[in-house]
Amino acid sequence: MKKESLLMSESSTLAKSAASLRLRARTIAEGLKQGNFSSMFKGQGIDFAGVREYLQGDDIRLIDWNVTARMGKTYVKLYDEEREQIVFFIVDRSLSMETGSSNLTRLNLASETGALLLLAANSNSCPVGCVFFDGKINFSCKPKNSLDQTMLILSKFSRREEIVNTGSALSSAIKGAQQILKNRSLIFILSDFRCGDYEDNLALLSQKHDVVAIRFTDANDFELPNLGMVEVQNPENQQKKIYPTFSSAFKRAWRENSNNQLERWKYMCKKNGVVPLVISTADNPALRLSRFFAVKERF
Repeated sequence: MKKESLLMSESSTLAKSAASLRLRARTIAEGLKQGNFSSMFKGQGIDFAGVREYLQGDDIRLIDWNVTARMGKTYVKLYDEEREQIVFFIVDRSLSMETGSSNLTRLNLASETGALLLLAANSNSCPVGCVFFDGKINFSCKPKNSLDQTMLILSKFSRREEIVNTGSALSSAIKGAQQILKNRSLIFILSDFRCGDYEDNLALLSQKHDVVAIRFTDANDFELPNLGMVEVQNPENQQKKIYPTFSSAFKRAWRENSNNQLERWKYMCKKNGVVPLVISTADNPALRLSRFFAVKERF
């Protein structure tokens, strides 16, 4: 009886949360519906339909230089429009995602961001699927277009489960998505990307799918408060270090190193045909996503 009561309470809370999020997801859903993602990923050789002569106003990135040289006139590549947009989520729930300088952790932010994108996809009748992971794969489901599937994934975003597996299985999750997805999909990776050994699998994933990598950051990634000598423990490997946060030289080096890491990550994404998006714990995720969808040209 107690278990049934708890389930009813969870369902009620989830329904209220979904109603609130759905209102905020409207502009995001419109961005998906307008097909803004098509312009981001054209040119990767996916869904190629043919060529035609260049017309004024065409995107010069779509020029087929081989055909142009052969025909003596400028030709552009044509692509088939996606009939059914499959949306898939790769979600990081590792220990490092539990960090944040305010009451809002990266995991809180990732959960809200994912829920907004999920409901936007549902509004457009997109099949949705996911992989959740920490140090191991926790949960996965193949894309399906149903309200039950949407609510199941939403419950995964909403539920706060104890993280028991250290490390990050990001590379395995990306590889798992490749095995699950048979048709071209729009994939959102929600993570802090504070691990290694995933770039090769990410590059392979983006060869067949449209991938958006959403990196969640915090103010402390760039600006440390003056707290004197502070012992900091890495949540993933439990290693401890002493940081002299009173030192302006140390804080400057910290800021420069963090900025350089972020820029290298963005470059790595773009090099592999992945669209990078950075969302801070200080950001409004609904507003950030709406602006992101509104910008069609990103490369």
